[in-house]
Amino acid sequence: MANKEDFIQRSLVVLKPDTVQRGIVGEIIQRFERVGLKIVAMKMVMPDEKLYRMHYEDIGQMITRRGEQVFRYNVEYMMTGPVIAMVLEGIEAVPLVRKIVGPTEPKSAEMGTIRGDFSHMSFGYSDAKGVGVPNLVHASGNPEEAKKEIDLWFNANELYDYSDLREKYTR
Repeated sequence: MANKEDFIQRSLVVLKPDTVQRGIVGEIIQRFERVGLKIVAMKMVMPDEKLYRMHYEDIGQMITRRGEQVFRYNVEYMMTGPVIAMVLEGIEAVPLVRKIVGPTEPKSAEMGTIRGDFSHMSFGYSDAKGVGVPNLVHASGNPEEAKKEIDLWFNANELYDYSDLREKYTR
């Protein structure tokens, strides 16, 4: 029988430059908090190309899946401004965060998801224009990927363990 701790996960979330530049950081963070996810780490950073290569290719295999040009477009877009990296924790946090965010391609995202409510670009359009897709948020794809991403973006001393009021009733 599984313990309830087996269901507690952490997910990396990166609020991309378009989120920061549009001034909708608070609205997006609020969506995660409203469902009971807990912020256990957060910082604003301006990563270099090396970190993005480790994140998107070494972990996410973007070049392998979509090609070098798509990777270049994405890195150029990500380097247009600072991002906010955070770690969210909660019951089955990885799939929950992905559900809240919506599919990677904004045009495919349902209304009610972050991407469905705040973005609209298609992969086809971004490819034709030679730009990265401004899709607001990165969210870990699975628990194994989340662990690697969190280790890349945060030092152990930047992650906090604390109890919040919801845990009183759910753990």
